Amino acid sequence: MTRLWGVRPSWRTEVLGEFFCPGCGGDRNYRRQRGRRWLRLCGAPVLPLGQAGTSVQCTACRTRYAPSALERPTCTKLSGMLRDAQYTIALAVLAAGGAAGRQAREAACEVIREAGFEDCGEVQVLASLAALSGLGSTDAPHGSGSPLDEAYGGIGSGLAIELHAALEPLAPHLAPQGLERLLLQGAWIALADGPYRPAERDALAAVGHCLHLGTEQIAELLEAAARTPHP
Repeated sequence: MTRLWGVRPSWRTEVLGEFFCPGCGGDRNYRRQRGRRWLRLCGAPVLPLGQAGTSVQCTACRTRYAPSALERPTCTKLSGMLRDAQYTIALAVLAAGGAAGRQAREAACEVIREAGFEDCGEVQVLASLAALSGLGSTDAPHGSGSPLDEAYGGIGSGLAIELHAALEPLAPHLAPQGLERLLLQGAWIALADGPYRPAERDALAAVGHCLHLGTEQIAELLEAAARTPHP
């Protein structure tokens, strides 16, 4: 027998956009909708019964999710965040160790090109390094002994700020192996022209902490990198 009555929500679309759909496993379009429950008779709404809350619906698989599903970055955005993180780590380690060494510059450029900046060479890297190292120089000049300089191996407050901005939003969305690889890439740059300098160790420790790695884990990874040739 056909059901004559029931309670079902009706939905009103508030926002359209793109998100990572957990059901589809990829980037999809979504509708963020607000719902109201209705008592229905023969499918027609006859009596409102209150709010049904807000949900996010994938336009492909039609599955509904809580609004928190929008907190996960899309694959496209995540790739961009990862590229920026690799670039910033390379600059920070190069700044800590000094950019005069050819081998360190070449190692930094290799990491940056691997990240997706294929046309980036030493000239561009050194220009970016000079620009970022100069940020905040009015209040806390490079090597001034400011708290940021002391905590980040003298890389300058500009690069310290960039490390936090690039790494901390990314860290919750990477697997442990991905977090470790980012730190190891920085270690390989530092080791390209010899053993770690104290400033390089401080900068790499700052990278690890921004990636939410523990102090002991950071130390173990840096020691492992020193014993293992760059793959």
